[in-house]
Amino acid sequence: MTMTRPDTPTLQAAAQQLRGTMFRTICRGGGGHLPASLSIAEILTVLYDVVLRVDPQRPNDPGRDRFILSKGHACVALYAKLAQTGFFPSDWLDTFGHDGTDLGGHPDMHKLPGIEASTGSLGHGLGFGAGIALGAKLDAADYRVYVLLGDGECQEGSVWEAALFAGQHRLDNLVAIVDYNKLQALDRLDNIVSLEPLAEKFCAFGWHAVDVDGHNVDALLEAFELANTSPGRPIVIIAHTTKGKGISFMEKVPIWHYRMPNPDERRIACEELGIDDPLEAPA
Repeated sequence: MTMTRPDTPTLQAAAQQLRGTMFRTICRGGGGHLPASLSIAEILTVLYDVVLRVDPQRPNDPGRDRFILSKGHACVALYAKLAQTGFFPSDWLDTFGHDGTDLGGHPDMHKLPGIEASTGSLGHGLGFGAGIALGAKLDAADYRVYVLLGDGECQEGSVWEAALFAGQHRLDNLVAIVDYNKLQALDRLDNIVSLEPLAEKFCAFGWHAVDVDGHNVDALLEAFELANTSPGRPIVIIAHTTKGKGISFMEKVPIWHYRMPNPDERRIACEELGIDDPLEAPA
C-alpha cells in the first residue's frame, strides 16, 4: 500500500497533468469550482502518490488511511486524482455535470470508491475526521486521517470546535491541511474575516502547526513527515497556495470562483496547461 517516493520532477509533472484533467472535466461538464481545485493539485499529488496508505483495488480496506476533502466544492480535483490513481476509469470524468452521473458537484461517499465523506456544507470535515481518528485510537488501529480544509471554511465555528476536541484527545493520528489561498468566493479573505495568526490559534488548541509553500512538493513531503514525529498532538499543515494556480488570468482573481472561461480565455488556459481545447478536441 505504501509507494516508493517518486522524484520531484515526476511529482511536479503529475500535479500539472492533474490540473489539465481538472480543466477538461469542468469545461466538458459545463461548470465547477475550477480555481479552488487548481490550488490543491500538489497537495493531492503528494498525498496520493506518496503519503496515503491506500489501495485502489481495495478501497474499503479497514487498515487504509482516510482522506477527507472538507472543501467539497473542489471535488473535481479529488475526482481527477482518484481516477489518476486508479480508483475508477478516467472516462467516468466525462460524465461530470451530466444527468445520471455519480460525480456530483460535491463528493458522495455512497457513489464512488475512494470518497470517505460526503462534504460540501463547509465546516464539517474536520469534526468528521476527528471522530474517525478517535475511533482508530479506541480500536488501537494504526491508520491516519487527513482532512483538507479551505481557508474561508476556517471561519466556521464548527472547525474550531473540532480543533478543540482533537487537541483535548491528543489525536496525533489526525492531520489537517489548510488550503491557504487567501481568497473566498468573491473577495479576499482578509476583507471578510481574517484568520491571522492562524498557526498560533491552532497551537493554542493543542496542535502542532507548520507553514509551507503548498505548491512545493518537497516542502509538503517534509511537512507530512512531521506528522510522524509529533506524538500527542494533531498536526496542521498550513499550505500557502494560489487560487487558480496554473492559469495566469485566474490566479488570485476572486471573480473566477465559479466563472467559466470564454473561447479566447479557454485557448490561453489550454496553452498554459499544455493540453488541447477540451471542447474542440475529441472526447
